[in-house]
Amino acid sequence: MRKLIWLGCLSYLVIGVAHVVGGSILEQLIGHYGLTYKDGGQWIMNQFLGFLVGVLFAPSLTARVGKRGAVLLAIGILTASEAAYSLLLPWGWMLAIAPLAGIGFGMTEAVVGAMIIDLAKNGKASAMSRLETFFGVGALLIPIAAAYLIQQNVWQVSFPILAAMSGITFVLWLTMSFGELDDQLSYAPKSAEGSQANAEIAASLAAPRADASAFFGYSRKALPFLLLSALFFMIYVGMEMSFSNYLPSILIERSGIGESAAASVLSLFWGTMVLGRLFAGVLADRMGYSRYLLIATLGASAVFVLMAVMGQLSWTLVFVGLSGLCFSGIFGIALVYANALIPGMTERTTSLLVACGGLGGAIFPRLTGWIMDQFHVQATLWYVSALVIVMLLLLAVMLVLGRRRAREHREAEAS
Repeated sequence: MRKLIWLGCLSYLVIGVAHVVGGSILEQLIGHYGLTYKDGGQWIMNQFLGFLVGVLFAPSLTARVGKRGAVLLAIGILTASEAAYSLLLPWGWMLAIAPLAGIGFGMTEAVVGAMIIDLAKNGKASAMSRLETFFGVGALLIPIAAAYLIQQNVWQVSFPILAAMSGITFVLWLTMSFGELDDQLSYAPKSAEGSQANAEIAASLAAPRADASAFFGYSRKALPFLLLSALFFMIYVGMEMSFSNYLPSILIERSGIGESAAASVLSLFWGTMVLGRLFAGVLADRMGYSRYLLIATLGASAVFVLMAVMGQLSWTLVFVGLSGLCFSGIFGIALVYANALIPGMTERTTSLLVACGGLGGAIFPRLTGWIMDQFHVQATLWYVSALVIVMLLLLAVMLVLGRRRAREHREAEAS
C-alpha cells in the first residue's frame, strides 16, 4: 500500500503542475499570441471542460479496463497533449488540444483519488492529505521554474518539462508491482462485483429499499447533502483556479511588479498550501472533518475580504500566504468527509464531486478573465471574496445536513 500511495503522490505532483502551468505563463502566452485575458480564460476553460469529461467517464472506464489501465490511459493523454503544447501551434490548435489535456489530468485525479480512498484501510484523511500535499508541491515548483524560464526568455520550455514528468510517471505505472494489490488494480476486472457491492451497500443504508436508486444509486435522503457538496466543490475549484491563474496578472496590474516576480509570488501561495497540507490530514483526523472545514473556510473568508480592502503589496503578500494555509486541506478533507457520509459509493462520489470541481474550473476562470478585461483588478478581488463567502454559507448548510446523515447512519446500524 505504501508503494501505491507514493506513486499516487507522484501522479498528483504531475497534475498539480498541469493545473498551474497555464497561470504561471499566461501573461507570456497572451503576449505571444496577441490575445486578451478573456481569450486566456477560454483556453483555461477548455482545459477544465476536458477535465469534466475525464472525471465523469473515469468510473465507467475503470470498470472496463481496471484502475491501472485507466490511469495509464489518462497519463498517456496528458503526456501527448503537453508535448503538443510544446510546439506552440496556432491558437486554434491550442484551444483544440486543451480539452485533451484536461481529460488527462482530470481522469488521473479522479481515478487515483478514488483508488487511495477506497484501498486505504486506516487514516484515509492522512492518505488523501498526502496526495494533496504533492499536488501542492507540483503547483509550487512550476511557478518557480516558470519565473526562471521567463527571465531566460524560454518560458515555453514549461510545457516540455511537464510532458517529460508525465511520461516518467506513465512508465512507472506501467512497470511497477504493488504485491497483493495488483489484482485490485488489474487491467481486466473479472466482473462488476465492485460496482454491485457499492450499490448494495448504498441500498442497505436507504429506507425504504425502493428509494435506493433515486439518483445513480444514491438514496433520496442523500441527495440534498450530495447536491450541496457538488456545488461547494464547483465554487471552491473555480475560485482556486481563478485566483491562482490570475494572481500574477493581478499583482502586475495592482502593484506594478515585474512578470518574473509576479510568477514567483504564485509559489508563495502554493508553498503555504503545501505547508498546510503536511498537517491538514492529522488535524482533520483529530478535530473532526466538519470542524476543520468550518475553521479553514471561515479563515479563508476573512483573509480574502482583508486582501480586497488592503491594497499595499506587503499586506497582499501576507494575505496570499495565509490564503494558501486556509485552503490547504479543504479539497481533500471535504472529499473524505463527503465519502464518509455517503458510504459504499466511493468511486462514483469522488468522480462526481471532482467533476463538479472541474465544471467550476471551466466556468469561473472564464468569468474572471472577463471581469479582468472589463473592470479594475479591485473588482476581481471582491468577486473572488464573494465566492469564498458563498462557500462558507454552503458549508454551514452541509454541516447541518451532515450531522443529520450521521445520526441516521447510527440509527440504521442500531436497528
